[in-house]
Amino acid sequence: MSNVVSLGLPRRLDLAERQGLLIGNFACNRRSPDDVFWLKENAEVLNVLASSGAMLPESALAPYRRVYDGLDERLRFFPQYYRFLLSICLDLEDLGFGSGKGTDLCRWVAKMGLVEAELSDLQRAEAQRLLKRRGVGSEDMMLKERLHRFINRSETFTLPNKKAAYELTHIVFYLSDYGLIDPYLEDAAIASLEFAGLLAYLDQDIDLLAEICVAMRFAGKRPSAIWEDWIAQDMGGFVLKADGPQGSDAYHEYLVTCWWAQFADRPSFPGEAQSTGLYVQRHSARKGPLRAMSEYMFHLGPARNNDWSQMRAAMTDAVGEDGEDILSGAEQSSDRFDAFFESFARADS
Repeated sequence: MSNVVSLGLPRRLDLAERQGLLIGNFACNRRSPDDVFWLKENAEVLNVLASSGAMLPESALAPYRRVYDGLDERLRFFPQYYRFLLSICLDLEDLGFGSGKGTDLCRWVAKMGLVEAELSDLQRAEAQRLLKRRGVGSEDMMLKERLHRFINRSETFTLPNKKAAYELTHIVFYLSDYGLIDPYLEDAAIASLEFAGLLAYLDQDIDLLAEICVAMRFAGKRPSAIWEDWIAQDMGGFVLKADGPQGSDAYHEYLVTCWWAQFADRPSFPGEAQSTGLYVQRHSARKGPLRAMSEYMFHLGPARNNDWSQMRAAMTDAVGEDGEDILSGAEQSSDRFDAFFESFARADS
């Protein structure tokens, strides 16, 4: 006689099953493939999975069959979206779904000169990285030099500027081929990542900080344990629902933190999506002290001082009790905090 009693508890889905449910929702339930935001979201989720080495059965990627089969026609009619379309195609193939089409599409993009139509060095770098994945095109050394020049100007990243910070992380992604090769970053570029990370932590911006931590790992550097422990802790605030209010949700923060967790060997893709829809909600995060710090320094006027040891007590008072522990954590998280504050203060401007 058996003594085993079944409690009827639902089985916990494994990682591939949870990722498969996400794919099904992004491919079928959130938007129409004719919507450019469908291209954006699906390029992002497939990039997260492919670049982190996800192991998925072909059935999990089956919702993309119709899109994959029609990529040739779609690319020729919508060449303005070629980076999204190429990214989706190449990531699907690298995940084991389909083959051969990516090389043909890369050759067509090169033949049509679509990369030359890019005004932004960042977009040009992304496009060249996509083509190189199928051995098309050659490395633009002048472009590479300009990218390094931008990320080596570390003072850029001591001031709140999310556009510049995201450009910094993506440049490292492209230079490192998403962690596959050494990006050969100089110490100034590592400082840029640390400074941007300090700002993101002070702002409690989990999306940007997760990207910075991934970029640092791609550069062969270990991010601050204080930063990564906070990201891991705050990932518990995501809730996956079948539907939610109209408008944007927290899907990108969820994807990026899950992506980071894969490289940091932390639990990833928390929660289980339903098959009928996906709305990602995030519980309210604490407000970081960054804004209060900036306002305080601005109103000091000529009395601004860039010596952190002299400003610590006054700044601690300025950010209040809620921001004090975050500010203290930021100070402890990087040996470059004094240098960061020296530029952040803008005392000599």
